Amino acid sequence: MTVGVEEEFFLVERHTGMPVARGPRVVEAARAVLGDQAQSEFFGAQVEVCTRPTAALAELRSELALLRKVMADAAAGEGCRLVATGTPVVPPGRPPAVTPGGRYERMAARWPSLVGSYDGMVCGCHIHVGVTGRDQALALANHMRPWLPTLQALAANSPFSLGHDTGWASRRFTEHARWPGVGPAPLVDEPGYDRLAEHLVRTGTLLDRRMIYWYARPSEHVPTLEIRLCDVNADLDTVMLLAALVRGLATALLPEVAEGLPAPCPGPRLRAAHRLAARHGLAGDGIDPLSGASDPATTAVERLLVRARPGLTAVGDLELAERLFDRVRRSGGGAALQRASYERRGDLNDVVDDLVRTTLRE
Repeated sequence: MTVGVEEEFFLVERHTGMPVARGPRVVEAARAVLGDQAQSEFFGAQVEVCTRPTAALAELRSELALLRKVMADAAAGEGCRLVATGTPVVPPGRPPAVTPGGRYERMAARWPSLVGSYDGMVCGCHIHVGVTGRDQALALANHMRPWLPTLQALAANSPFSLGHDTGWASRRFTEHARWPGVGPAPLVDEPGYDRLAEHLVRTGTLLDRRMIYWYARPSEHVPTLEIRLCDVNADLDTVMLLAALVRGLATALLPEVAEGLPAPCPGPRLRAAHRLAARHGLAGDGIDPLSGASDPATTAVERLLVRARPGLTAVGDLELAERLFDRVRRSGGGAALQRASYERRGDLNDVVDDLVRTTLRE
């Protein structure tokens, strides 16, 4: 299976750490090197990079490091800095501006209450794995649903919002959930997906199919399954661990999908599991959405490693995944690192500075 990553970043003012709407100019400068791998995002204070699909995680890491460096250099040329965090640490000095463009402006007009305040700005990391078609993507999404809260806890990297500690490890989770189309994927096959997507667009619930923001969804423009519930992380070790686990789990589940085995149905506990993952990250307990048992989040990651082991072994990533998880577990994850930065002096600028440095550390 190939794997690819999309990362969204904030642009912040060099001295204050406030988000600044210089995204279109930064993307234009970065495209001189990156072409269409550099993209604008919904708000002007955001940018995005997209890797090419690859079968080698070492190649993926090198490409991500290059994309970050080029985008950061372009940001520096516009007097700002590139930051990988799920929500802005420091509030902006003015309401966020939507990036000019037909689709973004139509979304802003349709849902004005979601775009007129600071809380609307969030940055995620989306992981794609190559599939044979939409039918396989949906089947894999159905089978992967119970494991996604564990990935979410591992990726939690947005404890600060509006200039204070929110009490969440992933505040992005609660802010992003205000958009229509965000949430766990329903259990559907390809005909069911087409009927549901058509209904959501026809009734005006969504602007278009690209607004199907399920945590696991088939891509509308490339043959991939997209996992899109993770906060963007400054630490590349965390990003690579997430990519390895997503592909390893998908690879391990492929035989069950091929045999037509029924997908597990976690029921109402799934949303509770996602909420706990966002609340605590790696620092607390979570719920197993299938059994209802409560376990430390790190134990859940260990179970995920076991479940994904056949797939990780098949593609040669098992040792890497185990080593990276050991590093992330010892650090406590992105949310814990942000809080440690703040505790040194009680200064949010320390959090931003550390995030900027880590974003560019290979």
